[in-house]
Amino acid sequence: MRRPIGRPTTVRARIVALAVAPVIALMMLWSFAMWSVTGELRALSRVQGVYEDFGTPVDTAIGQIQIERRLSAAYLGAGHRTDTAVDLLEQQRRTDRAVSAMRDAIRDGDRDRLSARQRQVLDAVVDSADQLEALRQRVLSRDISWDRAVSEYSTLVEPGFDVQSALTALQAGQLAREAQVVIELVRVREFVSREDALVAGARAAGTLTDRQYDMLTAAIEDRRVFERTYVPDLPSDSRALFEEFRRSDLHRQLTASEDALLRAGADGAGEAVAAGSWRTTTDRAVERYMLLCTESAVNSAERGRAFAYRELVKAVAVGVVGLAAVGLSLWLAVRGARRISRRLETLRDAADLLTARQLPDVMERLSAGEDVDAATEAPPLADGEAGDDEIGQVGRSFNAARLAAVEAAVRQAALRRGMSAVLLNIARRNQALVHRQLKLVDTLERRTHDPDVLQELFRIDHLTTRMRRHAESLIILSGAAPGRRWRRPVPLADVVSSAVSEIEDYARVEVPPMEPVGVAADAVADVVHLIAELVENATMFSPPHTRVTMRTGRAARGGFVLEIDDRGLGLAADQLAQAHRTLTRPDDFDPTRHDRLGLYVVGRLAARHGIQVTLSGSPYGGTTAAVLLPEGVLAPLEAEEADTAVRSAAGTDDP
Repeated sequence: MRRPIGRPTTVRARIVALAVAPVIALMMLWSFAMWSVTGELRALSRVQGVYEDFGTPVDTAIGQIQIERRLSAAYLGAGHRTDTAVDLLEQQRRTDRAVSAMRDAIRDGDRDRLSARQRQVLDAVVDSADQLEALRQRVLSRDISWDRAVSEYSTLVEPGFDVQSALTALQAGQLAREAQVVIELVRVREFVSREDALVAGARAAGTLTDRQYDMLTAAIEDRRVFERTYVPDLPSDSRALFEEFRRSDLHRQLTASEDALLRAGADGAGEAVAAGSWRTTTDRAVERYMLLCTESAVNSAERGRAFAYRELVKAVAVGVVGLAAVGLSLWLAVRGARRISRRLETLRDAADLLTARQLPDVMERLSAGEDVDAATEAPPLADGEAGDDEIGQVGRSFNAARLAAVEAAVRQAALRRGMSAVLLNIARRNQALVHRQLKLVDTLERRTHDPDVLQELFRIDHLTTRMRRHAESLIILSGAAPGRRWRRPVPLADVVSSAVSEIEDYARVEVPPMEPVGVAADAVADVVHLIAELVENATMFSPPHTRVTMRTGRAARGGFVLEIDDRGLGLAADQLAQAHRTLTRPDDFDPTRHDRLGLYVVGRLAARHGIQVTLSGSPYGGTTAAVLLPEGVLAPLEAEEADTAVRSAAGTDDP
């Protein structure tokens, strides 16, 4: 099964991935919350700047429109007097400059700081100001009554109050209430200005209708109600400004003038408004109310900005704490993953140590016959790595498995030693019986003169010799040495002839003449056995009608070489490599490969005496086995044996 792309490949990576997913989600939520909170607070901190950039030009334009409203009422009420027309035209120019400045501020200002609602109300003010010119045409052409003109000018002024509300809409709680109170008090200035316009029209006309008088009294009552209602709701600093104004002479004069209008009624209002002090009182009152509202708005904006800064600091502190919590969570996850990974790596290293070093070392020592203590060779893991969690349980299970593996190896080694001892005992007994049988056959051969019986005895002798070699192979496989010994060096020719005589198809083997080279007495039996195994393999793995030939000669770097050639099918490359491993590393041989027991015996014998055996392709198409006898295996012959070996090599025999 293919692993999905991007999937973590280690336990540590998977644990970190499990922790990173909620951490990323938490980071996204934290970032969204911080952006939302700080965004509103940043906008709140900009309330004062927004009001100064957009609200102040609107206030100025509204103030000029209010003055134009009063002069328009006076113009319409005065009939055809030219002085009122001049004043009105001059005021219209001042109003145009203020409205133009307002348009520039709204159009060219940084509108990105504004919300959609704020941009909408500012555009509504501009649209309302665009209707001013049409109203002026009606006023100048006297197509409208002065009281109707006052109402329509008031309609043009009304969107300005929405601007005040929209520019402070970001504030919340007490700040929102304060901003709304200031907006309502701005209407007080509008009511005074409306009173002034109505009085100007009435004074110019010289009389008031009932409807016009009702408009005047409504404006007076609205001014007083709004002031009584909203001033107490202001914060202390802004409330003190209005209370100080209420205690001033200007406010008393305004109230007294309004009371005079209310007492005069519709019939006497014309006489009451003719007082010369009204003009000065209302102008000063409107200006004072405008200053009071502006200062209150500035105070409110300043408090909003201070509140925003405090809340922003709190939000930043909370954000830092949240970010630290996220970082701590991630650090704890990585630390926990590292600890778990380290514990798992300890288990992995222990398993690798068991398979790569401990068990092979134990097996090697057991093969050498040493006694091994399983508890000592398989110590448990450290207590810190064997806790009560799942990893600790795996560690304890691994400890039990490791101890069981070592104990099983010890038991298997003991069993193998026992089996080897049994096999060796049986092999020794067979070897003793074979020796006795050979002596008996030799005695019978000397006593018998019948050629047919003698031939059968020779066959029995040959079979017994082969049985002796197989018994010796069993002894070698058991790890011991055969019991045959020679007291003196033996010529190599005799050693080879003895080896050939121990195989079944000895007649197919051609033994060439050899140099007078002797084999050391302690190596004679093993060399005979080694050559016999190789020659037998050559006869077994070649066609029965072919010959097995030998070549001998001195090695360039010392020693003597015997080559055995067969004419079989040969070995494949992998089979040849496996045969070489068996010859060079007999301890790694798998006993279940019974077809290689001969090579295994050869490897054991060669390793015992330092003999080098190699296999290669034969020029005849089969396999060539080259046996290099080192100088340590060779020994000088005695004079008589050397002379005999020389005559044998020359093909002659001395009688």
